[in-house]
This record gives sequence, C-alpha cells and structure tokens, in this order.
Amino acid sequence: MKEIKRTFDLLTYSEKQHPLEVALAVKRHGKWEKFSTTEYRSYVDRCSLGLLAMGFQKGDKIATVSNNRPEWNFVDFGMSQIGCVHVSIYPTISDEEYRHILTHSDSKLLIVSDAELYQRLKHFVDEIEQLRDIYTFDEVTGAKNWITICEKGDQNTSTLKLQLEKRKSEIQADDLLTLIYTSGTTGLSKGVMLSHRNVVSNVIMSKDFVSNLKTGDRALSFLPLCHVLERTGQYVYQLLGISIYYAENIDTIVENMQEIHPVTFITVPRVFEKIYDKIILKGRDLKGIKRNIFFWALQVGDRYDPDPSKRSFIYNLKLAIARKLVLNKWRHALGGKLKGVISGGAALQPRLARIFWAANILVQEGYGLTETSPVVCANKSYFPYIRFGWVGVVPDQVKVKIAGDGEILIKGDNVMLGYYKDPEKTKEVIDKDGWFHSGDIGELDGNMLRITDRKKEMFKLSGGKYVAPQLVENVMKESMFIEQLMVVGENKRFTGALISPDFDFLHNWCHLHHITYRDNKDLIQKKKVIKRYQEEIDKLNTNLGHVEQIKVFRLVPDSWSTETGELSPTLKLKRKVILQRYETLINEIYKQTKD
Repeated sequence: MKEIKRTFDLLTYSEKQHPLEVALAVKRHGKWEKFSTTEYRSYVDRCSLGLLAMGFQKGDKIATVSNNRPEWNFVDFGMSQIGCVHVSIYPTISDEEYRHILTHSDSKLLIVSDAELYQRLKHFVDEIEQLRDIYTFDEVTGAKNWITICEKGDQNTSTLKLQLEKRKSEIQADDLLTLIYTSGTTGLSKGVMLSHRNVVSNVIMSKDFVSNLKTGDRALSFLPLCHVLERTGQYVYQLLGISIYYAENIDTIVENMQEIHPVTFITVPRVFEKIYDKIILKGRDLKGIKRNIFFWALQVGDRYDPDPSKRSFIYNLKLAIARKLVLNKWRHALGGKLKGVISGGAALQPRLARIFWAANILVQEGYGLTETSPVVCANKSYFPYIRFGWVGVVPDQVKVKIAGDGEILIKGDNVMLGYYKDPEKTKEVIDKDGWFHSGDIGELDGNMLRITDRKKEMFKLSGGKYVAPQLVENVMKESMFIEQLMVVGENKRFTGALISPDFDFLHNWCHLHHITYRDNKDLIQKKKVIKRYQEEIDKLNTNLGHVEQIKVFRLVPDSWSTETGELSPTLKLKRKVILQRYETLINEIYKQTKD
C-alpha cells in the first residue's frame, strides 16, 4: 500500500486489486442504481477534465452541499486529482453558517444535491464575490447540472488529459485536501485543514480495526459524507474492496438493510438509541408469556460480557435461548449479516453496547475528532480488544498521552495542518512539540482509552466540587422517557437538568395511563407526568456520585434537533443556545431551596 499517498490513489489501487461490478450504489425512484469501478473511474476523470477546462487551479476551493450519493464521490476524487480543495458542508445548517463557510473558505463553485437546496442557496452566488456559480446533482429546472462539467471535459480531451496527468503528478501528500468546518457547539465553525497525508494515514491505520471485513462485502452508508468519520470510512471501504450502498434517507435505513444485507455501517449513538427505543416499544405491546420472554431476554443481554471467561456455562445457555427466541430477530431486522458496526461522534451508553453485542450486533465504539482525520482509537470486533464504556485501542501509528489536568493529547500523521486563516486558534490547540490538545478529559489503561468529559464543559458548583455533564447525561439517557437532557449548575449550589422528553414514548405511556392533554406544553405540567420523571431521575441518580446527582429538573415542551438549533449537525448539545433559550426555566430551578 506504499503507492497510496493521495486519496485519489485509492481508486487506482481499487482498479488494480479489486475492481467491482458494484463499487457504488444508490436507490432512486424505488430502484437501485449501480456503478462499477470502471464507471466510477470514468466519471471521476471526466469531472477532473471538466474542471480543468473551466480553468480551476491547484488550491481552488469547491463546496458541496449534498445527501449521500455516488456523485459526491465522483466530484470528490475529481477535485482532488487536480489539486482542488473540497469544502464539504452539512445540508442542515443555518443560512448564517452557509454564508460564513462559503465566504470564509473562498469557495469558487458550489454544487448542491437537489431543487430545495438550489432554491435556498442560489442567492449566495450574487452575494459572495468569489463564488462564481452553482450546479446541481439532480436535474433542476433553471439550474446548471453537474454533468455539464463532465461534458466540458469531453472536448479537447487529448490536451486536457496531458494536463490532468501533469497535475496529478504535482500533488504531494502534504498538500491541502479538504476543508471541513467543525460544527461547534458555540459560535461560528472553524475550517479544519486536512492534507492527503492526514486522511490517507488514517485510512490505512483504520483498516486494522475492521479486519473482519473482506473484499466483496457490502456497507450501507447514511451518516452524512460531510461528516469526517463517514468520509474516512468510505475511503476504508474502497481500500478493502467493499461495495457501498447509499440509504435513501434516515427513515429507510432498516428497509434498505433488509434489501442489501450489509455487513457494516457507520453511525452515531443516537441511531442505536432510537433503534433500541423502537424495539422496547414493540416489546411493551406484547402480551402474556411473549412479553415475559421478551423482557427476560433483555435481562440476559444486560449481563453480557465480551470476555468469554466471564460467561458461565449456565449464562451461555440462557444467552443461546434468548438469542433464539428474541435477540436474533434484532439482527435479522438489520439484514442478518452484520459483522461489525462503527459508532462514533459521541459517547455510547455501555448498556446499549452490551445488549447489542448480546444480540450479535457487534458495535465498535471509537474516538476521534475532525482535527485528527478522525480516528484516534477504536474497539475491535473481538476480545480482548473490546471494553464497554471505553473508546478502544490506541494503535501504534498514533501517540496519546494524558496531561496533568486530565486532557487527552494526540500526536501523529493524522493531526490536522491547522485551522484555515486562523493561526492563533491553531496555536491554542497544537503546542510547539506537535501535540494536539483535544479538549477531552480521559484516562489510559495500557493502550485502552476512556473519555470522561469535555474539558470546557466541566463546571464547578458553588461548593467547589466539579461536575462532568456528559457522564451524567449519558446515564440519564438510559431512560426511555428521556430523548435529550442537559445538565446545568455552574456556580450554583447543586446539579440541575433540563429534560426534553421522548414524546413518542411519553404519549404512549399517557395513553396507557388515561392521561389527557391539549398539547406538549400542557402535558409536561401534569402532576402524574412530573412524578413519573422524578421516579426515573431518582432511580438513575443511584448510579452517580452525590454532587453529580440531579436534585431539580424541568421538562421542556420541545424536541431538540439540528433544525431547531439545539443540536449540532453531529447531534451534540449546543449548550450556549440551550442556556439562552431556557434561561427563565433555569432560573426557576435555582429558586428551589432543595439541596
């Protein structure tokens, strides 16, 4: 693999080592559209030639805002082959963020996926000086289609091909590959500069975490490709010769899995939480002995340990029965062939990992940041390289150490070049010895890493004790009643919380308990509802230290999401936004005398 130094070398490697009949596939209008490795190469080269014909130079920025689709890959490699920098942007951010990224990145061209995004973003071409034009992947009335870029490359082909080969030969491993704007939980996002070396080193390293995958396997893709974890993961798939199938949308994931029977996918913990919640809701609808068997199987799964020596003969017998009667149905619902599933972007509840492993759905939690391309470490799909509640094995290619204040420091070829146009912020996170300061608090046990919180999010109560909010929030979200929860209490006497209920679950519970309400605002004020949430909090508080326990909470009538602004595109809490939005409610919490 020494020949792979730039990301587009992966396609050349694939052509030689494992050309596929189905390299990429996407479901459109009810039918799977498939592209072979040969067709993949054709589109990539035509895109490169077209961009050359349009006069694009090495270092020019081109932005995309798109759902997951083969065309994203075509333009990604099409850009990188000629040294253009791919600015990949989330489709769910605010207009303010779009304006900031498109302006700050110096993007000269914008490619969007569909009519809705075209109508929303086309005005920026007139408003942002350096932004020349906008194209679409879908056929959109009145819009220029991306295929016309390829068609420009079909003219004067021999001259352009010589230019393409020359340009490819000039691209070095340390050249800038992409700008990825970190979603951030406060303020405008920063442009992370990743080189070919950053990403390629991470791809080659990461393949060892998925050694159970092989050429010809199928992967389902639904985490946005602008998310660095999905993007690097896709490069890993291509390195290994795995066919990539793009889900239609987030709501069709299970249906698509049953169609293509994937062996792997990449996701964030919230997806597992939602899958689990739906499974439990179905279990609660069962009657009699079926219901009893269902919840008995859950109890068995809750005691699963990946270390075979810690599972007794009796336990293994119970597990085999639980799998046959209940748990294997979960695996079957996800296509029946999963070998390992990668989870990143946030902490995975250990209880969820335990129950899914019991169901033979091997969830491999990992850790990384956009700034580290992203993988720092990960659990593998077999013992002893798996530990629930830990984010995995630190490989030899990456150095990790814990600073005196508990912060995780990282060094390696995967660490970013810096923040675009921001040398001061770069100096704040990369010290003179090259260590990247992650902002995460953690601990090492040998080469196994555990994350305990975000350094900036830890706060001190007025009594001087520190609280790590993520730890508390992760414990509390084990409740079926809680969709999201944010811990508050900085400089206050005790720890409090705002709770955004899982309204689907809560509505069902209210129906069973004959509680009527006008709307969610009325619902969260019902005494029986508040009493039920207090019972949940009291039960989960037993898993926490005294200062971490939630003393007072308030329910909010809103579901938090990226669209409404409380969550980042990677589904992290935007604490500053939530604090401002619910300031009155938080003040009400601390009018209490309870301590």
